[in-house]
Amino acid sequence: MKKYEESRYQWEEIREKIYPWIKKELTDTHALGGKHFSEKDAPVVAFLGDLKIIFVIKRQGDTYEVLKDSMLPPGCDIEELYHTACENLVRDVEFVIGNTWYGAFAILADGHNEATAICLKHIWQVCVDKLKDDLVIMLPAKDTVLFAPAGQPQVVEKMEEHARMAWDQSADRIGMEKFCFLADRRELVVYEE
Repeated sequence: MKKYEESRYQWEEIREKIYPWIKKELTDTHALGGKHFSEKDAPVVAFLGDLKIIFVIKRQGDTYEVLKDSMLPPGCDIEELYHTACENLVRDVEFVIGNTWYGAFAILADGHNEATAICLKHIWQVCVDKLKDDLVIMLPAKDTVLFAPAGQPQVVEKMEEHARMAWDQSADRIGMEKFCFLADRRELVVYEE
């Protein structure tokens, strides 16, 4: 029996439980199968800069499992998988925007999916419309997303300090790279000074 034929991996059973996760390194301390996987045995999508998208299956309670190629039915389209995973994320995870004490903002969710907010263009469109400025965005860890108006360099500097602390304290680090959501082009790009 192939893995995708097992009842716990049948497409009809897992389709609505698959989510995208943003990673720089292909490892996760929380997810089942997260310690040892690679692009050779798991679907991985290049995203932006050094960021990659992996896919996880939400299991009971607070448990996730890294989706491997062997769990997918033959002929599964990865782009379609990504769109399905994003639809599941929008449907099931509530993202809240919080204020920091120094003038930046944070995306809050469930402790697992915060960084994946970077995939949801509508969040960033609402924010640039409200702030009337480009956004500088940082994803130091899986559970930490920070952003600030690009036109406020002191706030961006304090955000970088905050991101460094989150990076230092996290077991599921992503990176210190900055990204920018451009208000006029409605596009996410790697940040350039």
